[in-house]
Amino acid sequence: MNKKEKMYNQIDQHGQRLNNLFFTGIDNIELCKKLFRLENKAHSLAESYCNGYIQHEEFEKESDDLLDKVASILGTDLDIYMINDDPRGYAFKFTQKFTNENIENMYRDLGGYGIVAPDFREVA
Repeated sequence: MNKKEKMYNQIDQHGQRLNNLFFTGIDNIELCKKLFRLENKAHSLAESYCNGYIQHEEFEKESDDLLDKVASILGTDLDIYMINDDPRGYAFKFTQKFTNENIENMYRDLGGYGIVAPDFREVA
């Protein structure tokens, strides 16, 4: 299996785990792509906030809009996710409580938080 096939396999598995939890009816790969696009927007927003390009109020408003989109895609309540305002990590994370309750279905970061849209690309 080459690197690209391995990456798509990981994406498909993550999408399946999310579909096992949320029953979105969206193809595994497409689900991950939608969430990853939002992850990139949220990460960029966190960078802008951290670098002082936007104020807290703008960060809050835009992050709430992005969280609403994630909730809409997954068809769930907002209280199981959070947005990380530190651009050194993933932007969308599941709460610690939700992660612990669904640990077998979670791709996690080093802090133990479930990641909504992980990046499976290999860094060279």
